Amino acid sequence: MRVNFKDPMAGYKMVGQAGRVDYANQVELVQMLFSALLESMSEAEGHMQRGSVELKCKSIARADKIVQGLRITLDHERGGELARNLDALYEYVSRRLLHANLRNDVESLREARGLMADISSAWEMLPSVMLKQKMAGN
Repeated sequence: MRVNFKDPMAGYKMVGQAGRVDYANQVELVQMLFSALLESMSEAEGHMQRGSVELKCKSIARADKIVQGLRITLDHERGGELARNLDALYEYVSRRLLHANLRNDVESLREARGLMADISSAWEMLPSVMLKQKMAGN
């Protein structure tokens, strides 16, 4: 892990995230990925609006890397139709990110972020749904 000593808050944040990963379960890890993804997309939009091309490209590249990471972790054997649908969605989001980057298209970026925010919300609700099922004896 590299710490940027010119920005101590960024270093602190990075160390905090690394510590959380050590103790996170699988659901929490996916939630953390979605959080980082949405943050990268928001940063990219801000960079677009300010005309910061290099920073926009870095933010979009980070977002796409996270989307590709989510894609490769899909379990197509056990996930069936849900895994296929998520794979298609992640592929679409990746294309929208590329389009947003190449065309400086804020709307494509917002569309991709909206889709991923919906999936992120489902992951945020998952622990409470699982707890309710466990309490109901399912």
